[in-house]
Amino acid sequence: MKTQALAILLAAGFAPVLSAMPDLPLRADAPPRFVPEGWRLETQLESDYNGDGVVDIAMVIRNDDERWLLVAVGEGKGLKRIGLGELDPYPLGDASLESKKGVLLITDLTGGTTAIQSTYRYRYEAASGRMQLIGDDVELYSRTNSHGGISVSTNRLTGKRVTQANTIDEPGAERRFSKEKVSTVPLTKIYLEDAPAPEDTITVDPDQS
Repeated sequence: MKTQALAILLAAGFAPVLSAMPDLPLRADAPPRFVPEGWRLETQLESDYNGDGVVDIAMVIRNDDERWLLVAVGEGKGLKRIGLGELDPYPLGDASLESKKGVLLITDLTGGTTAIQSTYRYRYEAASGRMQLIGDDVELYSRTNSHGGISVSTNRLTGKRVTQANTIDEPGAERRFSKEKVSTVPLTKIYLEDAPAPEDTITVDPDQS
C-alpha cells in the first residue's frame, strides 16, 4: 500500500511543507500581537492547556503561502508562546480546533479531489513546557470516489499504529476495506514543532515502523 499511496499523493500534487519558521514574538499582551503584519487569523480557541486556571490560546495564522498553528499560555498580564508548528498552506477550508480534557485537537483537510483529512492531538508537558503530540489520525481518500485510500491512526504514547486500506474497483463503486493492520512506531517524544506532515505518515510502510 505504501507504493500505491505514494503514487496517489504524487499524482494529486502533494508536496512537502518546508517554510522557514516565522519570526514571531515569544510573548504578547494579547493574541493579535502574535499575528505579523500582512498575515491573518484563520481560527482561534481559548482553553486551559497547562491546567493553571488561566486562559491559554491556540490559533492558526496564515498569509498567502504559509500557515502555522501557534499555542500560547497565559502568563502574568499576557501570553507566552510554547508551540509553533507548520501546516499545509493551502487547505480546503479553515482548520477546526477543539479542546477535550486539556488536550488540543486540530482537524484539517488538504489537497484537492484527492484529499487528506487529519486530526492531531497535543497535550501540554509540564517538564518541557511544550505541546507534545500524543496521537494522530490521517486519512487519504478521493472526494469524488474515484479511487481507494488509506487511513493511519497512531497512538504516540503507546506506539500502536493501526492502518487500513480501501479500494474501489471502478469510479463510483462501493469501497472494499482491508483488514486492519497493527504495527508499532518508536516511542520517541514529538512536539508541535516537529510533528510529521500528514502525507509523510500516509506513505510510511507499517512494516518498516
